[in-house]
Amino acid sequence: MSEEHVTHVTSNDTGGVFDEKNTVENESKELPRITDEDDAAERDLHVTEDDLLEAKELAATYTLEEVRELLNTFYKLHKRDPNFPLDVIERIEDFLNNDGIFDQPEKHEQQISEMKIQAALITTNSPYAEVRSVVDNKDDPTMPCSTIRAWVLGILFSGAIAFINGFFGIRQPAISVTSNVPQLLAYPLGKLWEKTLPDVGITLFGTRHSLNPGPFNRKEHMLITLMASIAKSTPYTHYIVWIQFLPHFFNQSWAINFGYQILIALSSNFIGYSLAGICRRFLVYPSYCVWPQALVTIALNSAFHSDGNAPALGPFGKIWRMSRFKFFFYAFTLMFVYFWFPNYIFAALATFSWMTWIAPNNSKLTYITGSNNGLGLNPFPTFDWNVLSYNVDPLMVPFFSTFNLFIGMFFSMFIIIAVYFTNTYNTAYLPINSNKPYDHFGHRYNVTSILDSRGIIDNEKYQAYSPPYLSAGNIIIYMFFFSAYTAALTYGFLYHRLEIVMGFKDLINSFRPSKKDEVEKGQILDVHNRLMKKYKEVPEWWYMIVLVVSVALGCAAIAHWPTHTSPGVVFYGIALCLIFMVPTGIIYAMTGIEVSLNVLAEFIGGSFVEGNALAMCFFKTYGYVTCSHALYFSNDLKLAHYVKIPPRFTFFAQMVPTLVSTFVCVGIVTYQVHLEGVCTKDAPFKFVCPGENTFFTAAVLWGTVGPKKIWGVGGQYSETLLGFPLGVAVVVIFWLLGKYFPRSRVLRSAHPVVLLFGGLQWAPYNLTYMWPAVPVAAFSWVYIKKRYLALWSKYNFVLSAAFSAGIAISAIIQFFGLTYHGISLDWWGNNVVAQGCEADDCLLQTLPKGTFFGPSPGHYN
Repeated sequence: MSEEHVTHVTSNDTGGVFDEKNTVENESKELPRITDEDDAAERDLHVTEDDLLEAKELAATYTLEEVRELLNTFYKLHKRDPNFPLDVIERIEDFLNNDGIFDQPEKHEQQISEMKIQAALITTNSPYAEVRSVVDNKDDPTMPCSTIRAWVLGILFSGAIAFINGFFGIRQPAISVTSNVPQLLAYPLGKLWEKTLPDVGITLFGTRHSLNPGPFNRKEHMLITLMASIAKSTPYTHYIVWIQFLPHFFNQSWAINFGYQILIALSSNFIGYSLAGICRRFLVYPSYCVWPQALVTIALNSAFHSDGNAPALGPFGKIWRMSRFKFFFYAFTLMFVYFWFPNYIFAALATFSWMTWIAPNNSKLTYITGSNNGLGLNPFPTFDWNVLSYNVDPLMVPFFSTFNLFIGMFFSMFIIIAVYFTNTYNTAYLPINSNKPYDHFGHRYNVTSILDSRGIIDNEKYQAYSPPYLSAGNIIIYMFFFSAYTAALTYGFLYHRLEIVMGFKDLINSFRPSKKDEVEKGQILDVHNRLMKKYKEVPEWWYMIVLVVSVALGCAAIAHWPTHTSPGVVFYGIALCLIFMVPTGIIYAMTGIEVSLNVLAEFIGGSFVEGNALAMCFFKTYGYVTCSHALYFSNDLKLAHYVKIPPRFTFFAQMVPTLVSTFVCVGIVTYQVHLEGVCTKDAPFKFVCPGENTFFTAAVLWGTVGPKKIWGVGGQYSETLLGFPLGVAVVVIFWLLGKYFPRSRVLRSAHPVVLLFGGLQWAPYNLTYMWPAVPVAAFSWVYIKKRYLALWSKYNFVLSAAFSAGIAISAIIQFFGLTYHGISLDWWGNNVVAQGCEADDCLLQTLPKGTFFGPSPGHYN
């Protein structure tokens, strides 16, 4: 027996790790005998022993022709799937193309056996090891789910997570609580409820609803988590309120009106549900839509409710017997304690720009290596998991996503350096990597000086003042944004047109009962789709009602208050979302990277309503946020799909917490806008509002000034429009290379859209927030997963959940216990992060007093 098979010894949890090989050898006598053929199949098919044993039972029932038909369909759908192992695809391809196998099967018994097992894996479980590692392929339809207990705790945590994320959302870096934290806290509360409350209740419509329906189970727990997950995102319309109300932005005090805030917030939030529901056939049901974020949540759920605890082999021959729950508890405690150091005790650990400490006033050194005011080129830029995982959680998303994102960001850095040091677009007079707009004096752009009483641009004032100018990092972001949009559409067409066509047929046939049998034609229903067929589906008209009501609320708010905006922006925005949702959703579901539509919505919206920033912001809200929310909600639908929560329960579990969280978040904004110095450098508690500043920059560029002045003919940044054809070219090149070199591992792992998306991670963030994730992702997804699949399957996603939960709980205690009361540590370890050019922007070139750069007043485009 090979050593790797000792990972499946049946044993009770000892709470520790055994590392003695002689212990392993003694216990291995109790194991079922594993043949050399099984040993090879495990390695070749990337499965654990448990998966293999289960698949072998079904494989024995398949005929050769059934296997051929099933794998042929699977190959068409997954041959260029970067999440599926290339060596397995090659084996399937060799099997399908070898006519000798079907003519003389007796000579190819080993290959046929492997392919039968692969076919069985596809139908009895998920094709992906990461999904099999945490998602159960069995279901108990009688398990209570929508209980009084689940709803009370779910609504409670929805309000709490909405408060925390809403309150810390304007901090840099933001502290956000993921759904893992309420999931963690819900378990002891659910068990306490189970132990203390009596079994009393009422019967409605033939179903008994009890205060205590029995043991607190995984479905109740996940329904609570689902409600909390829905509430974790604050309404995007808060950005509009922030820039409208604050004096140093647009200074429109009426925007704090509660009725105005609540209507636009409810409208923008609920529209996403309708589109997520309508598009679930494209983004939820297909097995290739993995949704890595959902796997982390399910892993934590499994840690609490797992029945088994199979030991797993790790490096150096050690056998890990620790249960997932204990592993989570230890990892959570470790991160809870450790986060006190980078976040409070020793801030230099968070932005470890040690090279700038050598010469704090060396501006060029800071431009390249600085974490605050530079590009962050540093081999050891941070020891803070919150910073490391800011752009991408390296334990959650596949390694190819993390690496592609980094490569795109790394090479785009050289473009920023070239633009800045050659003073292209007058960038040398500005910070290298800022997300703020500037005037031609190099000062912060004063947008109120070019507005009339309605908040719309006054061209005479504009010509007398200055165009807005951008930093080198911000300019490059826009170019890569343009490329990402055309790349996403091109990628969807070239790589996924077959799946998209199948999804449209499925949607159309859902309205035609006589065509139900055609819905599954040409598809492979994995085990999760088959299990979910036991439950009633949500009718399409439920989602359509949500859409109509949401549109009506948005139109009413825009028309009633002095927004000087046509309600038509709502419909234009939704149309934009419908075009991009499926291709960007497929990319998000497969890579964990979201291609957001914010800049495209700004570009189109600003062209329609040039000069009116507020109108452009509403267009952006209904074009970008509707799509973004719809994708988040699709992730939650997949989460419910994986754990077999009935769709109609999921529908209401999305609606109710959204209503609760919207009111909570509106109340928070109403309070925070009155904090002294908020959204400035002097803001308390690091409430400097990086997102709001970026949003204001976009409002000025795309709304007030308008894209025609900046990106139109003769515009100062019109060359960056080359990004549009660049996106098409990059995807086509990779697609053609993939056709000519189908077995190239490099090309298979290269994702052109994610590569381009790496160029969007600048201003105000930098490589400090990206590079450290790469070695962690490589260690987890390449080294551990490849060599110790059972260990990786057991602990990887649990570790991600534990770290994020530990940071969130620790940050909350630190803030309300110390920071909120003004208690801080004044010493070198906290002060060194803001010295010299890392504290104040040092410019490459400075203007003589009273002079300016660029065209003279009255001669602007």
